[in-house]
Amino acid sequence: MKKNCDNVYASLFATFFKIGLFTFGGGWAMISIIRRKVVEKHAWLEETEFVDLLAVAQSMPGILAVNISTVIGDRLRGLRGSVCAALGTILPSFLIILAIAVFLTPDTIKNNAIVSRIFMGIRPAVVALIVAPVITTARSVGITWRTVAIPVAVALLIYSKLPVISNPIVFIVAGAAAGCIYYSRKQLTDHD
Repeated sequence: MKKNCDNVYASLFATFFKIGLFTFGGGWAMISIIRRKVVEKHAWLEETEFVDLLAVAQSMPGILAVNISTVIGDRLRGLRGSVCAALGTILPSFLIILAIAVFLTPDTIKNNAIVSRIFMGIRPAVVALIVAPVITTARSVGITWRTVAIPVAVALLIYSKLPVISNPIVFIVAGAAAGCIYYSRKQLTDHD
């Protein structure tokens, strides 16, 4: 049993290290890859459980990629699992930035045509990596063409930058309250 546990710790670290090493674009760009590894490849979580943990990770302060790896590691192996997964996510970026800082100066990066072309090529891929998990998450939580108005309306209200309405916390609280009311009423009608 202990050997199996050790394998999960190593597997958590290795999985999130690879994801952190080869993913550009931040947390949302990593979500589809994390989902594929955690839900499909390793079967550590069910799809609905992953979506729930994603919601928890988004509501936590900090970097989404680190938050989601931490909550997944915690779900699998508690504190040690969360540390392994978080270190796996953080370490590649740290090492890459350290190498850039040691070997390249800001002027070298800014004025290097090859580096500029690489980043210009990466940009469209990052957009695709961000859009893919949005679609996957929408499908897994049951958002259909009929219910798509809710997230679109919330996105437009956040984008409006009105002082109170553009605050995402307002929508998180409103969504939680609406969910409690809706499912409480649904339970009452199901019992009748």
